[in-house]
Amino acid sequence: MIDKGNKMPLYLQLMRLLMEKVEKGLYIEHEQLPSERELCEIYEVSRITVRQALQELERVGIIYKLHGKGTFVAPKKYDQQLDALYSFTEEMKKLGKQPTTKILSFETLPVDDYIRLKMGLSIESEVYKVVRLRLADEEPLMYETTYLPSTLFPNLTKERFEEQSMYDLFQREYEKAVTNATEKFTATLLKEEEATYLEAVSGQAAMSIKRFAYHQNELIEYTMSIARGDKFAYTVELT
Repeated sequence: MIDKGNKMPLYLQLMRLLMEKVEKGLYIEHEQLPSERELCEIYEVSRITVRQALQELERVGIIYKLHGKGTFVAPKKYDQQLDALYSFTEEMKKLGKQPTTKILSFETLPVDDYIRLKMGLSIESEVYKVVRLRLADEEPLMYETTYLPSTLFPNLTKERFEEQSMYDLFQREYEKAVTNATEKFTATLLKEEEATYLEAVSGQAAMSIKRFAYHQNELIEYTMSIARGDKFAYTVELT
């Protein structure tokens, strides 16, 4: 319980107690915590103390709040090291997870102005547009929309995408291994369709990742990914 004779601030004591319960599994992922009023009664502290503790727990990613619904235990995050070229499939395998991909749509389209400018294509170009849902142990984590120049990958089909990972397909069948890539990360909120596929709540915090992947100096992929903000953390190593 809270030791009011301890020099440690009361909100830090409460924060530590709640963290210990999460670590021991007494509160599990996505479980709703007691209300502020209930926490005040349980630990015999003021509403201000409870709010300070919850604010700190939310700041460090232990809990999350849904407006009008309450406070919940945040799921553990997948921490990806951004010090080398990586793929979702290989990263999940390193974490002991079983990665799978669901192809939501696959189509060949005339390139629109936005994608044409992003990829440096001609007006007459066509692209494959592939929308995928990336999962680990059957849990949906990322919603991705990928554009590929059709001239670089002739006769590409949805079935071939389903048989192997995209980068394996590039290398084995087209000799277009991804040699380098650039990514841009920005904060965003889940749109309704994205939230539905990711089994999350519309308006929930997420990470937008835009990747340009190259074979040597040739751009072969432009992917826009939406990653669940409650599931991913990215670490950049600076040297």
